[in-house]
Amino acid sequence: MIYFDNSATTKPFPEVLDSFLKVSSEYFGNPSSLHNFGGLAEKLLNQARSQAAKLLSVQPNEIYFTSGGTEGNNLAIKGTAFANQKSGRHLITTTIEHPSVRESMKQLESFGFDVTEVPVDSSGRVDVKTIENAIREDTILVSVMHVNNEVGTIQPIKEIGQLLRKYPRIRFHVDHVQGIGKVPLDLNDCSIDLCSISAHKFHGVKGTGLLFVRDGVKINPLLNGGGQEKNLRSGTENVAGAVSLAKALRMIMEIQDKESRHLNLVSRKLREGLSKIEGVVVNTPEIYAAPHIMNFSIPHLKSEVFVHALEEKNIYVSTTSACSSKLKTLSGTLASMGMTEDRAGSAIRLSLSYTNTVGEADAVLSAIQETIEELRKVMK
Repeated sequence: MIYFDNSATTKPFPEVLDSFLKVSSEYFGNPSSLHNFGGLAEKLLNQARSQAAKLLSVQPNEIYFTSGGTEGNNLAIKGTAFANQKSGRHLITTTIEHPSVRESMKQLESFGFDVTEVPVDSSGRVDVKTIENAIREDTILVSVMHVNNEVGTIQPIKEIGQLLRKYPRIRFHVDHVQGIGKVPLDLNDCSIDLCSISAHKFHGVKGTGLLFVRDGVKINPLLNGGGQEKNLRSGTENVAGAVSLAKALRMIMEIQDKESRHLNLVSRKLREGLSKIEGVVVNTPEIYAAPHIMNFSIPHLKSEVFVHALEEKNIYVSTTSACSSKLKTLSGTLASMGMTEDRAGSAIRLSLSYTNTVGEADAVLSAIQETIEELRKVMK
């Protein structure tokens, strides 16, 4: 099997699974309990928080464990909007965000908030000047993803953060789900107030994630109850999930430092190979692009048909993001980049992990060429 769908989810590291199992079986006490057994669980939770904070170069009290990117994005966006609505009800985002951001914004519109979606250029990148022009007196939040989950475009997060320093009332949220472990992001240098990550994108366990909330930033909880996570996310803490997330984060950061050159090599191999295949158009830009995502189109061939044809060859890829792939709708990202309906409807995403090899890239390229020829014969 060749697995090139790592932006949808990754295979958990064995060490991560071991840590999850060990904590689940040996330290299963409730960290809110008064007895010592619960205290052991609480100690592990605090250690995981400190480890994650150190890896992200932030403070432990700025880390809130969540169930993943979707919850993190919802909590950051809605929590900020509700907590700051007396100061304003205007929010800014882009046209290429993840569904968890777009749908959160849409729901807030039903509550009377005003949302501005700024456009992107043909490479899928937003212009900082466009964001500046969208800012109003009542703007309270700007939410922009770091790495686009469909085409891999890297947004100018540092430049946006520098811009927003002139507007201290505006909070800056970044969806870092696709960038973490692949494209470095300095939360402090970029003046980010809120940042979401999800562990299953970097070989952690599904259902685990965290939200960074800069000290002093006010947001309202979405879940009420026992007051866990400093009253921001009630519910018995997933200690095993937090520990395994910290483990996965440490491991992916170490691998990123050592293997980023290898990942770029495989990515270049795919781009060069795809550009030589007749009828293939590469959608991922050549600059400002993450090394692990390669998006391309085969006009006149339906992407769903192509994905299943590759699956028969034991190769796993995807169309749009995993959250949208079964809806069979055209890619909103590619449409926002100005691509035709035919091109957007025939898009395929290859997404890598550090374990993928040049040999696998060669095999996938050969399979793509072969599959195109097979499908075109059927269509004649």
